[in-house]
Order: sequence, then structure tokens, then C-alpha cells
Amino acid sequence: MRLASWNVNSIKARLDGALAWLDEGAPDVLALQEIKCIDENFPRLEFEAKGYHVLVAGQKSYNGVALVSRKPLEDPVIGLAGDSTDEQARYIEATVDGVRVASIYLPNGNPIGTPKFDYKLAWMDRLRARAAELLSDCKPVALMGDFNVIPTANDCYDPSAWADDALFQAESVAQFRALCWLGYYDAFRTLKPNAPAAYTFWDYQAGAWHKDNGIRIDHILLSAASLDRLVDAGIDRRPRGRPKASDHTPIWCEIADAAPAPRL
Repeated sequence: MRLASWNVNSIKARLDGALAWLDEGAPDVLALQEIKCIDENFPRLEFEAKGYHVLVAGQKSYNGVALVSRKPLEDPVIGLAGDSTDEQARYIEATVDGVRVASIYLPNGNPIGTPKFDYKLAWMDRLRARAAELLSDCKPVALMGDFNVIPTANDCYDPSAWADDALFQAESVAQFRALCWLGYYDAFRTLKPNAPAAYTFWDYQAGAWHKDNGIRIDHILLSAASLDRLVDAGIDRRPRGRPKASDHTPIWCEIADAAPAPRL
């Protein structure tokens, strides 16, 4: 099973590129973030024409997440529990062929020292609580999306340039590590711990793409049951270099089919 994630930064603006990447990347499950549309305006028919099932948690003009899958999306959960007042569309999950998958658009949190940063940290508390629940039945889990966290200095072209940014604050990194310490593993870094310039985001400003001034903030976190089946993982830089590109690029991993049960 090939799992992928992509912050498309408006599905309306990137539809042609997203549909093209379904052919190029051949994901079995694709988690989308920042779709920036309500459920009714998501281009469901175009994805279904490609053979994908669709699950959407949309929001007008901002945020929004979706899952598209070759196989049915079962037992869907839309929204992250823990705050009944939170109306931002940032979380969706479902089961695909026995694997629990989630699409996550974690709050940016800037500027620090404001309620936006407090919201980010509180949201991460809620995510960690849900992530712990998902581990309770020992089934495979994949948490995928734009986490808006730079985990280490190795995931940034210039750590000093991000020292005052919410994505690289000690509190944000600590929350990300606490999530991993529950029993989740960064699919990319598990297989490629020392890969340099492994970026998933390049700002539109200051020629960041052409200078390769990027950061790695999009991640696939696998539970141990998924990690046991991990075959490969990567970052597909091609879409970022194309016209009308999102400022993010797709990430992916491949997990093998579950081993057959032993004969008794």
C-alpha cells in the first residue's frame, strides 16, 4: 500500500496538478491538506473518475483536509476531539484495508507569544490524546500531513532563520517528540536518517525554491504495526517545480501487505 500526503494550498488552484500526480505517484491513499473549500465544492467527481473514494472535511477559504483512496474509507471520524468550540477543519481519519489513516493540518502558530501559538500547542495536546487512543488496539496507523513542525536542525536549510518561528520553537518540537514517544515513527527519517536537504516546503518569497531554501514540515508517522511493514519512503520534489505549484510537495511511503496468519 502506497500512502501519500500533500498540502495542496487550494484544491481549486491545484486540481490539474493533483490529478496528474495521482498518475505519477500512484498512491493508494492520498491525504490532502489546505484544500480551502467547503465539502460541496471539493472536486469529488474528478477524483472518483480516477477510481478514488473521497472523504472531506472542508472549510470556506481556509484550512480543510481530505482523504482519497482506491479502496473504501471505513469508519470515518471528522474533527479532533477535545474542544467543542474549535470550528477549524484540520483533522480527518478513516480505515483503509485495515490501516487507520489520518490527514492532519496542524496549526501554524505564528506569531509566537499570541493566542495563535497557544492554539497550536493545545491542538497538539489533543492530537497526542487521539494518537494514543489509536494505538490501543495495536492495529496499523499512519498519521499523515502538514504538521507545521521542523523536527531537527537537519530538517531546515538555515536553523537560525527560523529561530523565532513557531514551527521551530522548543515547545513545538517537544510536542512533536512527545507524539513520537507514544510509539510513532517518522517514516522518512526511519529509512533515511541522514538524508540532506530533505525538504517538503519552500516559501514563495525570496526565491526559496530556486535556492533550495526549504524545510521539512510534512510528515508520515507510523505506528509500530505499520513500521513493521515499511518498505520505502520519499519526497517527490517534481510538483514544486511546476507552474502554479503549491509551496509544499508530496511525501509518500510504501508499506507491505500484512503477512498471512500462521497456519495452526
